[in-house]
Amino acid sequence: VANTIVQVPPLRMTLRTMVPDMGKWRRSQAYADYMGFILTLNEGVKRKKLTCEYKVSETVEKLLDLLGTLDRWIDETPPVDQPSRFGNKAYRTWYSKLDQEAEALVATVLPESSAPAAQEIAVYLKEAVGNATRIDYGTGHEAAFAAFLCCLCKVGALRVDDQMAMVFRVFNRYLEVMRKLQKTYRMEPAGSQGVWGLDDFQFLPFIWGSAQLVDHPTLEPRHFIEDKVVNEHYPDYMFLECIKFINEMKTGPFAEHSNQLWNISAVPNWAKVNQGLIRMYKAECLEKFPVIQHFKFGSLLSVQPVKP
Repeated sequence: VANTIVQVPPLRMTLRTMVPDMGKWRRSQAYADYMGFILTLNEGVKRKKLTCEYKVSETVEKLLDLLGTLDRWIDETPPVDQPSRFGNKAYRTWYSKLDQEAEALVATVLPESSAPAAQEIAVYLKEAVGNATRIDYGTGHEAAFAAFLCCLCKVGALRVDDQMAMVFRVFNRYLEVMRKLQKTYRMEPAGSQGVWGLDDFQFLPFIWGSAQLVDHPTLEPRHFIEDKVVNEHYPDYMFLECIKFINEMKTGPFAEHSNQLWNISAVPNWAKVNQGLIRMYKAECLEKFPVIQHFKFGSLLSVQPVKP
């Protein structure tokens, strides 16, 4: 794949042609590859703790270094004084650094044989950290990071036995950096439905986090609204780590500020939660025009229809 990179112009959807274009996306090879990737990782982390043993390859270490660099740049780019409370303009300074360096950063992760793919894969990395014009971040940006990892698999940089490390180490570290960005620059949630959405910023850690908890001997969905349970078990489970972050960022009754999650706590078991969240992800994220209008297509994630 890497030696035949072709630059396909990204699919530009406008509201006028939204319906046919969304159909094009759902029928595309990119959609099939992306969803297949999400579900493969979902299976890979079922019934596994964040703290369990798994292989950490050289590529995973390099990805952690890359994310460490993004983290360090936040420290080097403090927020500026400005009249508006949200959307600190220093984020644009931080982002411009990534914009300039993204291709070089991606090149450090790729094997030599896949070096020509750096240009295309770097696009997903730049899309994965939020929007520099609006200074916002949401599930579309999160999807770009998953697409970034998917592309690394396609060019052979990441392998099947990297699955657990991809979620537990790389994606978890990505979440840490995104939370730091959100807090430091007071980023707006992109396309959030507020209390009626699952979460202001993320979705995938709830899917993979609920997979981890499938068949848990003592923790049931009803327990995650208890602070004691969250504080005790969050180091082992991504789902509870997300709940902890919400509890730190929001005040008031949980049922009021996170109504969708509150409803999920009434589901009888984690397998049902996991299946329900996958359905919800497809409907609320992947099939929503405002989220997918910015998705980029190229030779690795192609807009061509799936071959029958």
